[in-house]
Amino acid sequence: MAGTRRGLRIAVIGAGAGGIATAIRLRERGVSDLVIFEKAGEPGGTWRDNTYPGITCDVPSHLYRFSFAPNPEWSHKYSPGPEIQAYMRKVAADYGVEARVQFNSEVLSAAWKDGAWEILTTQGPQGRFDAVITAVGILHHPALPDIEGLGDFAGAAFHTARWDHSIPLEGKRIGVIGTGSTAIQVVPAIVDRAAKVSLFQRTPQWILPEPNLPIAEEKRATYRADPALLADQYAHLAQAFNGAFCAAVAGEAPDVYARMAQACLDNLNTVADPELRARLTPDYRMGCKRLIVSSLFYPAIQRPDAELVTDGISRIEAGGVRTADGRLHELDILVLATGFDAHHPFGDMRITGRSGQTLSETWAKGNVTYRGVTVPDLPNWFMLGGPNSPLGNFSFLMTAERQLDYVLQLVDLLLEGRAREITPREEPTQAWTQALKDKLAGSIWASGCRSWYFDAHGNVATYPWSYETFEAEMKAPVLEDYALSA
Repeated sequence: MAGTRRGLRIAVIGAGAGGIATAIRLRERGVSDLVIFEKAGEPGGTWRDNTYPGITCDVPSHLYRFSFAPNPEWSHKYSPGPEIQAYMRKVAADYGVEARVQFNSEVLSAAWKDGAWEILTTQGPQGRFDAVITAVGILHHPALPDIEGLGDFAGAAFHTARWDHSIPLEGKRIGVIGTGSTAIQVVPAIVDRAAKVSLFQRTPQWILPEPNLPIAEEKRATYRADPALLADQYAHLAQAFNGAFCAAVAGEAPDVYARMAQACLDNLNTVADPELRARLTPDYRMGCKRLIVSSLFYPAIQRPDAELVTDGISRIEAGGVRTADGRLHELDILVLATGFDAHHPFGDMRITGRSGQTLSETWAKGNVTYRGVTVPDLPNWFMLGGPNSPLGNFSFLMTAERQLDYVLQLVDLLLEGRAREITPREEPTQAWTQALKDKLAGSIWASGCRSWYFDAHGNVATYPWSYETFEAEMKAPVLEDYALSA
């Protein structure tokens, strides 16, 4: 970048969507000394790790993409997972990102010492870096259920994020534990192949009907010929999903909320058996949990070879799942659709700040950040998708790009020599955290349901304001809220 007065060595952690975008934007700024550390053997993040049957993005295809890499070739309104992974790999290849990635190199520790970050990975010490940008995501550490006897099951058992494709499903009795977005996609995808599918439900979900229609070749040809149409579609979908939906669940668009809630109720009423419909009816308000999008689940669960099990699980035995009514549900395959640990994004990585305290110690009673992007005591440490970023039914790619715009303005201060260390001050951090808690306390997410948004201390890890507010916050850093050391 013209006018750069200082060379920086920057570490990027994660080669998923956020890491790919970060590498591209840093190179545009003339940063050539950067390394992307990726724990796996290829880029892609969640779309690399999750390959379960029926995997589909629940954000429309033409919104779930990088702003700088429109794709006229999406095959469906909601893209299948393999198609998104192919897109991620293509963007990484087109922009030369993979040459910057150190694959199979999981970061074990990062410590701030004498004005730089010292990084250790599974491939050994990696030297010193002026800044670190993390793009690890939050949905990548599988959460296993705390159920007695889980290891006693004699058949094949695996988490959906570690799907074992060597196990044939045809003619098998398959149990699925969980009723989040993943389970709702898996059940319709496997019920035709299985002898029987038993879905073990703890909590029913609100499900918005949305047929995943194919995008006709004629439409794709139109998009190829006129990129402006793609740009218009991107803007329209951003307003509809990131804008209107976010405002609805934040309590700022009651008319939109009412229409969505009614659509969910109408969808539920397509379940013909009143007893089954009653067991599928949530006892909490729509939006309290992450809204599920599917037009396939209710028809699938009504099939004679599918069973909804609502009795609690007592334990797992060699032959299957024993429920509280004493019944043994005999199974050949057990699928754990139990989600992820969303509150420890860095897993076992040891992150040590200027004070010598680790981030896990700092966050022992809940994750505290400044606007989801930076953390006191961690100089030049910037996060994409950090705690309390907008989550749920939004395009994470758009969220990551907004946060990246913000982060790069801080990186510019380092590049231009205006600062050598950038750390958020404690007072504005605490003020933002308190405002967050105050807003969340009266929000839809705290209205009476259990969800993965809650950590062990009762803190809600989502963003409670409108997406418009988020975009305004990310427009430019308030430099007075940062300590800048020359």
